[in-house]
Amino acid sequence: MKIQNLAVIFIIIVLPISMVVTVYVQNQIETLELQVSYDFKLKQATADALKAFQLNTVNSSTSDLANSKIRDIEASVNSFFNSMANQFNMVGYNQDILQEYVPAVVYTLYDGYYIYTPFENTIYDKDTSDTAIYQPGDKLYSLKPYIHYSCRYVKGNIDVTITYTLDNCITVEGIIGDEAVYKTGYLLDDAGADGSSYRGVPIKSNETLKERVIAYKTNDEGLSENVGFDAAGNPKYYIYDKENGVKYYKDESDSDSKWFSILTDGLKETDATYDEVNNSAIEYYKNAYEFTEWVYEKLGNLRTSDAVEEDAETSTLKYLTDVYGDDLIFKNSADGTGNIEDPNSLFNQHRLAVIRYTIEKNLSIAIANYNDYTNVQTNFQMPELKEYEWEQIINNVSIISFMQGLSIGGKVYNGYAIVTNTKTEEVVNTDSIYITTNDGYYHRATEKNLEDLTITGAFFNIDFERKSITDGTNTSYFYPQEALASYSSIVTQSDVNWTDNIYEYMAEEVDEEIATMYFTALGRERFSMFRSNPLTTDW
Repeated sequence: MKIQNLAVIFIIIVLPISMVVTVYVQNQIETLELQVSYDFKLKQATADALKAFQLNTVNSSTSDLANSKIRDIEASVNSFFNSMANQFNMVGYNQDILQEYVPAVVYTLYDGYYIYTPFENTIYDKDTSDTAIYQPGDKLYSLKPYIHYSCRYVKGNIDVTITYTLDNCITVEGIIGDEAVYKTGYLLDDAGADGSSYRGVPIKSNETLKERVIAYKTNDEGLSENVGFDAAGNPKYYIYDKENGVKYYKDESDSDSKWFSILTDGLKETDATYDEVNNSAIEYYKNAYEFTEWVYEKLGNLRTSDAVEEDAETSTLKYLTDVYGDDLIFKNSADGTGNIEDPNSLFNQHRLAVIRYTIEKNLSIAIANYNDYTNVQTNFQMPELKEYEWEQIINNVSIISFMQGLSIGGKVYNGYAIVTNTKTEEVVNTDSIYITTNDGYYHRATEKNLEDLTITGAFFNIDFERKSITDGTNTSYFYPQEALASYSSIVTQSDVNWTDNIYEYMAEEVDEEIATMYFTALGRERFSMFRSNPLTTDW
């Protein structure tokens, strides 16, 4: 056969194959581009939702109350879908359509989480007429009831439920022997019995705390009046005390002035009096010492294998033992070294395992059940999150969003996004405390050579964020603590020492002044934060 004939045959055979392969490869590239684009859009919408939640909670003194928190989360969800609609509008999806492809949005908070997902209404308005807001059996797309990071333990005469948090605070509720117990506290080793020391570092007492405040109040003429400025027009510093997440202020230069708090709608004076010197840090460590001793005495022999299903005393939670083994829960480490609050302690490993299990279990059910609530033809199911993503979720206030079922050419889109919030009044993490110096800057507590500067204080990172207050017409902005962020420490984080255990770092690697400032601020802020289960202070 002539070479020309072979060439023709080759072209006839290979050309169609080449064209098919080219089209296939091009489709795969377009699919990958859409995958990346949709991932970015989902991530951006989730970040917008977190920003809205952060702004609402920072600027509201009532954001920790249950109804206010639900309001803030619902506003955040609206921001999420608005952002999604804006970003997907160019490809033909509006908000109503997109909601069909979002099986769940999760808000992990301090001691539990909300899931925004469809569910069947079982609580409805007393009015059962056709005009009632909700009817029994209605399918609602809203926040499901709050779910705590809880686990039940049964052993001998012990039957308790322990609620964990994003730090080392727990709530114990149930029966021990013939006694009903309900106690909340922090677990700490090496705290002084009187609260005056921690890990050999002295804790400050009788602190005088001050910060700048701007607020509106109604004057004698019934007009809105802006207060908080001195004669020169500069924001004034007020002495303050913080109780259960609410700050109360007083003008120490005016002996007749009343204590006041700042609500969403303005300033509210009170006839109550508060401490002008603050000993919250002392109370924190004293309470933690007493609570930890009680836990060791009453629950020290509890093991992972004593964890049971919520409604079954004999059904052990095999997930916990299979993955993390069977060991004592309230223990520092396998070899008995370290402290119970250390990140690598057996207690912390178990705490994080329980938090992950509760989220994963209920979220899997919510996403799987979404198949009954949507007309989208896809199999909604929980994706497998990576280990580093779980570390983000179970250590921070976070938002997790899911989007599934959208066609992206060669396959169906199945994506999720995780965004964490490191600046929130919801939780005081070990990296939430900033150190101020006399040069007008604030720094991370682990900044290199921090001891070479003159330390002036230590404060919650939220106190360096801009706040706003409005009277309905006018809005004023202010920073509670007047300091600038250290660029190399706060912004680029290029000049900090990285540590897996800041407790040890503070006690062993820095001078006593920095450690005292840090541990005092950490104890003060944790003791005075809002919590639905108040700390136990009587025994």
